Amino acid sequence: MQLFKRALVATAAILAVPASADTLIDNVDGVTVNEDGEVVRFTGLVFDDHGLITQVLERGEDRPDDVEFGVDGKGRVMLPGMIDAHVHVMGIGFGALLLDLSDTSSLEDALAKIAAFAEENPGRPWILGRGWNQEKWGLGRFPTAEELDAVVSDRPVWLQRVDGHASWANTLAMETAGVTSANADPAGGRIIRKAGSREPAGVFVDAAEALVNAVVPAPRPEDRDAALFEAQRILLENGITAVADMGTSIEDWQTFRRAGDTGRLNIRIMSYATDADTMNLIAGAGPTPWLYEDKLRMGGIKLYVDGALGSRGAVLKEPYEDEPQTTGLPLLTPAQLRNLMSRAALDNFQTAIHAIGDAANAEVLNAIEELSETYEGDRRWRIEHAQIVDPADLEQFGAHGVIASMQPLHQTSDRTMAEARLGPDRLDGAYAWRSVLKVGGKLAFGSDAPVEPADAFAGIAVAISRTDENGEPFGGWLPSETVSREAALKAFTSDAAYAGFADGRFGRLVPGERADFILVDRDPMLASPADIRETTIYEVWVGGKRAN
Repeated sequence: MQLFKRALVATAAILAVPASADTLIDNVDGVTVNEDGEVVRFTGLVFDDHGLITQVLERGEDRPDDVEFGVDGKGRVMLPGMIDAHVHVMGIGFGALLLDLSDTSSLEDALAKIAAFAEENPGRPWILGRGWNQEKWGLGRFPTAEELDAVVSDRPVWLQRVDGHASWANTLAMETAGVTSANADPAGGRIIRKAGSREPAGVFVDAAEALVNAVVPAPRPEDRDAALFEAQRILLENGITAVADMGTSIEDWQTFRRAGDTGRLNIRIMSYATDADTMNLIAGAGPTPWLYEDKLRMGGIKLYVDGALGSRGAVLKEPYEDEPQTTGLPLLTPAQLRNLMSRAALDNFQTAIHAIGDAANAEVLNAIEELSETYEGDRRWRIEHAQIVDPADLEQFGAHGVIASMQPLHQTSDRTMAEARLGPDRLDGAYAWRSVLKVGGKLAFGSDAPVEPADAFAGIAVAISRTDENGEPFGGWLPSETVSREAALKAFTSDAAYAGFADGRFGRLVPGERADFILVDRDPMLASPADIRETTIYEVWVGGKRAN
């Protein structure tokens, strides 16, 4: 009798285990790239109920007859989910909820939009926003506090520049922060002054932003949750299923964890802490494990060695052509850089280092050269942006397989500004994508959203053409630095995953990896750059589940 009862219990246990429910997506024009960067085509994909790919089917290959679910792809193009190798997730979300000036084309346009936003939001204690760009406005200078006061004087106003490396305040914001002519420029920062005086003019560059940031009200947890929801919506609408979040704070991490704990984390986030203390607080003595079925991991740290070209904070070897009295704003000394890189490497954290100017890139490459002698193994050193590199320094990208995490849309947005900042004789090595690959470096492409739109297809179009949305300049800007279509797709998929130690988990559409894919209306291997920009995204799947 006891044997019979045990048998019944065992049988019930077996019956209680759900059968594997494989899904077949068939009738697709599948496109991916292999490890050698070659295009691989397929017509069907099978994945299990854990969202892991089990089969990739070619044309004419027999279809399995034991799948539980079948989906007709309707002949649409299937691509791996796009991976954006450099974003600011919460910045994307807050940018969608706050005042967005990125579409303004003049100072007058911006002031009108600021005034309208303030009128529509009378209950907001501060007017916060981002996206202004004095270069795009053709202003020839930074905007001023007095110009902001003319439209909003009853509340503090604090607006971040498009690149995140300068902010614009009205007089009440500066008074609230206690900023006066007595304030000195902080190390790594600059307070823009009124001509002929020490009086703050209203714009704060790089480290000087902290003077006002210190009194800006912090978002509530529910505000952060709403921002993450918006960020995920925007990314998924653009076919982006995974990102590298550059500069994750403890508050950001807890927001991601809340979403993961409640089943609302719908994208994959490769997280890089905003500083060493945050990295250790979150992860401890080494990178975290992958959480929520490969949706979240803290793997490294984001460092800054300089600012941006737009605010003349990028550190150059020679003075700026259009402001000869400056070479930029170093944010770390060489010793500080090496100490922080060592602190991360000791515990096997990855370092991702913001460097834009040629002097900044040279300093990072030299540090990598030195530290590679001490810290062996698979380090995958990353340089974020690598916008201006002295051609004499390019070879160092290949010496240790340095990853150049670059943003193609920066090239079209910054082209004329880069020419003004550097002059015509210092552009070799500017946004040098093909040169990085030629010397053996790695490319990981992204957007730097919300600095640029999170639009991987626009990024691919730029990468293969070096032209903007209007097809200009004719023939491309420094066209010798274009990359092939295959290389561009790889940099937005498998190599972007590799850059975040996610290779083998997602990015390639091969057996064993996550079923993260998109169905679109055209093949980027065949379409013109202009047509690639117009790609329609029909469906987005993350881990074998429809996400849009």
